[in-house]
Amino acid sequence: METSAVQENIAIWHERIQEASGKWGGAEICAVSKTVPAEIVNQAYGAGIRILGENRVQEMLGKMDALNPGFEMHVIGQMQTNKVRQIVGKVSWIQSLDRLELAREISRRCTAAGVTMNALVEVNIAAEPQKGGVPPEGLLDLLRQSSQMPGIAIRGLMAVMPLAEDPETVRPYFRKMRGWFDRIRDMDMENVRMDVLSMGMSGDCLVAAQEGATMVRLGRAIFGPRTQK
Repeated sequence: METSAVQENIAIWHERIQEASGKWGGAEICAVSKTVPAEIVNQAYGAGIRILGENRVQEMLGKMDALNPGFEMHVIGQMQTNKVRQIVGKVSWIQSLDRLELAREISRRCTAAGVTMNALVEVNIAAEPQKGGVPPEGLLDLLRQSSQMPGIAIRGLMAVMPLAEDPETVRPYFRKMRGWFDRIRDMDMENVRMDVLSMGMSGDCLVAAQEGATMVRLGRAIFGPRTQK
């Protein structure tokens, strides 16, 4: 894809998302760069993208040196505990904190390195057995326990919605996530900040924005169809 096409896609989707999320104050784009070469990803920086989301730690590490250093790196895929040591000091955020075992490892590694990791707690809002994320009934307990661990800054929530041809069918799940986000923010939990609600991808981002996402994760909408390696 030519630079102009990447820039055009970003401009189009930025406008659509801001319009859809107007009553909430706007939503930021996290560009999902899975399988996209670094030279193409860097074109997004020139079009105003500042947050990159990567699903796979190994792929991210393999191209990180070639990426514009101005990008803020987010891990958005399910995290294995044995991968945490590889990303401490290299990424700013983990969007997929979903269990205490992972929180403990993040805390241990970050404390040893003298850094703090921003984290979003991933919620399996649709109770899909094949997906990661804490079930809603376990969310408050995970928040309370992980927020007391040194080296972790809880900054909000994340969710991956069920695949749907019609994004309207998943609107209720987006609405539930915004409900949890507002409820937890109003609880004023110690060491928990509700700054970011990351939900919505290329196929359903406009519905997500309408329902209160503060961040949407776009891959195909920006970079075109994904090529499999």
